[in-house]
Amino acid sequence: MDAAHHSPPDAQPERHGSFNYDIESTDGPWRGAGAGQDRSSEALLRYDDRYDDDGPRQPLLRKRTMNTTSQIAIVGANVCPIESLDYEIVENELFKQDWRSRKKKQIFQYIVLKWSLVLLIGLCTGLVGFFNNLAVENIAGFKLLLTSDLMLKHRYFTAFLAYGGCNLVLAATAAAICAYIAPAAAGSGIPEVKAYLNGVDAYAILAPSTLFVKIFGSILGVSAGFVLGKEGPMVHTGACIANLLGQGGSRKYHLTCNWLRYFKNDRDRRDLITCGSAAGVAAAFRAPVGGVLFALEEAASWWRSALLWRTFFTTAVVAVVLRGLIELCRSGKCGLFGQGGLIMFDLSSTVPSYSTQDIIAIIVLGIIGGVFGGLFNFLLDRILRAYSFINEKGAPYKILLTITISIITSACSYGLPWLAPCTPCPADAVEECPTIGRSGNFKNFQCPPGYYNGLASLFFNTNDDAIRNLFSSGTENEFHMSTLFVFFTAIYCLGLVTYGIAVPSGLFIPVILAGATYGRIVGTLLGPISDLDPGLFALLGAASFLGGTMRMTVSVCVILLELTNDLLMLPLVMLVLLISKTIADSFNKGVYDQIVVMKGLPFLEAHAEPHMRHLVAGDVVSGPLISFSGVERVGNIVQALRITGHNGFPVVDEPPLSEAPELVGLVLRSHLLVLLKGKGFMKEKMKTSGSFVLQRFGAFDFAKPGSGKGLKIEDLDFTDEEMDMYVDLHPITNTSPYTVVETMSLAKAAVLFRALGLRHLLVVPKTPGRPPIVGILTRHDFMPEHIHGLFPNIHKSH
Repeated sequence: MDAAHHSPPDAQPERHGSFNYDIESTDGPWRGAGAGQDRSSEALLRYDDRYDDDGPRQPLLRKRTMNTTSQIAIVGANVCPIESLDYEIVENELFKQDWRSRKKKQIFQYIVLKWSLVLLIGLCTGLVGFFNNLAVENIAGFKLLLTSDLMLKHRYFTAFLAYGGCNLVLAATAAAICAYIAPAAAGSGIPEVKAYLNGVDAYAILAPSTLFVKIFGSILGVSAGFVLGKEGPMVHTGACIANLLGQGGSRKYHLTCNWLRYFKNDRDRRDLITCGSAAGVAAAFRAPVGGVLFALEEAASWWRSALLWRTFFTTAVVAVVLRGLIELCRSGKCGLFGQGGLIMFDLSSTVPSYSTQDIIAIIVLGIIGGVFGGLFNFLLDRILRAYSFINEKGAPYKILLTITISIITSACSYGLPWLAPCTPCPADAVEECPTIGRSGNFKNFQCPPGYYNGLASLFFNTNDDAIRNLFSSGTENEFHMSTLFVFFTAIYCLGLVTYGIAVPSGLFIPVILAGATYGRIVGTLLGPISDLDPGLFALLGAASFLGGTMRMTVSVCVILLELTNDLLMLPLVMLVLLISKTIADSFNKGVYDQIVVMKGLPFLEAHAEPHMRHLVAGDVVSGPLISFSGVERVGNIVQALRITGHNGFPVVDEPPLSEAPELVGLVLRSHLLVLLKGKGFMKEKMKTSGSFVLQRFGAFDFAKPGSGKGLKIEDLDFTDEEMDMYVDLHPITNTSPYTVVETMSLAKAAVLFRALGLRHLLVVPKTPGRPPIVGILTRHDFMPEHIHGLFPNIHKSH
């Protein structure tokens, strides 16, 4: 829970609005020390005094409820408690003293460290991206060579057992490490990174164990022949690397660096993780500019020009690292890692000249992409909900589901090419035909010499090579229409059923594969009226399906152009993306937005929901409110910390500490725990100069610890004598918290809350003579579930 404002079942109502039901107010279960007023919750019955055309509005009935919505979310099929991140600067006496005492040398050191860290993030992400590709190409290459050799000897059933067996072992291993070591590593990870950058901190999503499983699970999953990509997991991997470096390493694994202490706050970590997610895209696609735009368009909720420059530097480092390592591999020192792996489909040799008929064909592609994309998201939503029932039963069931999908995938990949006819090799083939024992366009499979199997050229390859074959130019007659229809249906269905399994899996590759296939189908059908190459139609089909499922435009456009090295296609790719996104938006949300909602992550949109305009900030805060006096009894603080999970407490000074009750500010739970551990207590209740705290502690003592660390109230012990002593909270209280008046529209408060990246927003009374604080708004109070729980007929009333 984020703040001290959750209502107990027996809380009583407070006066509000035009009509009031006077019910005697009583104290809540725990009374804020020194704040001698009643604590109460909101009115049970509320009237809106505005009028509709046909008379007064119906009353908004408010239920007695505790705000327990969105306190938990599904992380890797496990239900976990979640917290909010705090991007606000805590301006207390300690912070001010630290800021005043900083010398130019320290400021210079901080700036150098910031740039050094993004350099390290780029280097590490580039190395991991290259290692992933190297491992996948060698493992999958070994498996395909083994199967191919057995088929050349006409031992077809043995070949299937070898192929299916390899896939099964790889899939089961990936599922086992994911289910037992880091369940949070399942899926693509992009929704979790997106939620983290929005201010949601879910358990273990960026932990070192998640990073380990993300890297090796992704390698095993892609090598196992699943219809999934390593691109989504690379974004999560980049974010995990950034988090590990940004929190000064990991104490649990004895990897710590004290010189990284400057970054022990959510603001700097947010910036580093944004750089990490951009580096992940750059490493996956060799698209540095696409990576920056992906972070800007899809991942980050807050952006500024300084971050743009730093992100661009990170992705540039990734591009340089990858380029250098690929050059190293050209000499043949990397095993089976050849031209494949780091996907780069060079289409620049085909010079597109397009006419009016081509534009019509492209509009058709955009419409198909929008419809298929909307349908894909709808079906994926249903399948993931069904899988959640299986995954809830525990790790063995997750592994069993993964094995089942692996067997189905192996049966399709090996079985379906038998349905395809053997095609004579083209006389003018640039490549060797048929391809024997390596990746290429013309797989012989079961065909006699001089013939190739078109379906095997797509199925019996790594996904990267299959995309390369679909994008290849000058191959109008390489694939039969029946081959493309069978491949599209299989990839579309396998992509849907594969995503929810307990393996790190990305959606980019299945979507590009399916889109490129129907693009090629449309290109072949419209061949008589269009001059464009089928390979270019495949690129436009991939763009249309990406626009229809992910609803990204600018970043996808640039990523595809960087992938294909074909700038002349820019106007067509832009057009097809805009059409497919517009059509798909009329059906449902983008795939990552759907998954964020499905997982229960309390994501704050940039715009307020319409129903928020009918409520004010005072409507949704709950009581009784737990507040502390500026000089508080230790026992009261300890009791409050033990009985609540709140992370922020208002501090209110009352006579004799002040002339009238006044709001001093907000004190954080983590700061209270550090202060209590220091045991700088007093026997008398009096305000001090704060010299003890300023001498005893530095600003870094109150810095946010890494994930999963930090003091807990259970770690501290106090004697009875200490419990009766007092402690001055003024030096650690944030004296300038953000506040809104209770009559402010909830819609405005929500936009303000998100724009500033807050964790707590204090609500103050409009009229004088009342207690100086009404309540605290946190992320959970803006969630539709909470609002609809309080006002069940809210939709009827607007």
